[in-house]
Amino acid sequence: MYAIVNLNGKQYEVQEGRYIDVDRLAQQPDEAVEIGNVLMVVDGENSLVGAPFVDGATVRAKVLNHFRGPKVLVYKMRCKKGYRRKNGHRQEMTRLQIEDLVFPGKKASAKPAKQEKPAKAEPVAAEATVEAPAETQESKAKTAKKASEAKAGAKKSEAKSEAPSGKKPAAKKPAKKKTEKEE
Repeated sequence: MYAIVNLNGKQYEVQEGRYIDVDRLAQQPDEAVEIGNVLMVVDGENSLVGAPFVDGATVRAKVLNHFRGPKVLVYKMRCKKGYRRKNGHRQEMTRLQIEDLVFPGKKASAKPAKQEKPAKAEPVAAEATVEAPAETQESKAKTAKKASEAKAGAKKSEAKSEAPSGKKPAAKKPAKKKTEKEE
């Protein structure tokens, strides 16, 4: 389900749970915004088209933050005249979180109600525990031994790798060839 809204002379496609970036609005962060200029609503097979707006349709949103958009370079030049002007611009923007689309004929939202956590199960009495067979105890011991060996190997590799991190290792110098005079 989505809707097309008109905000500040521009049209945006909005969906519940998504966010959109629009030209800066006067509201502060965490304030609610209600957009009444809904041009069209599409809900599966059903769609409502306004003339120009859909009656009774609104979009509820929350202001997340204000920021500046990407830089746009404006370059003006007149050929053969020596006229060049370079200018940059960053548009002030507002990010809106779309919370709800309200329109006539909307079905009940399919959002699941908050479910309570199930009560914790009571601990099992110590008498009811059953001892594991000898085979599983042996396998547990082997697994623990392997884990301790792996930790010891990791410690050795860490000790080797503790060279100064900011320097490159020295290059190996080629062995000098002995000349007849040196022998």
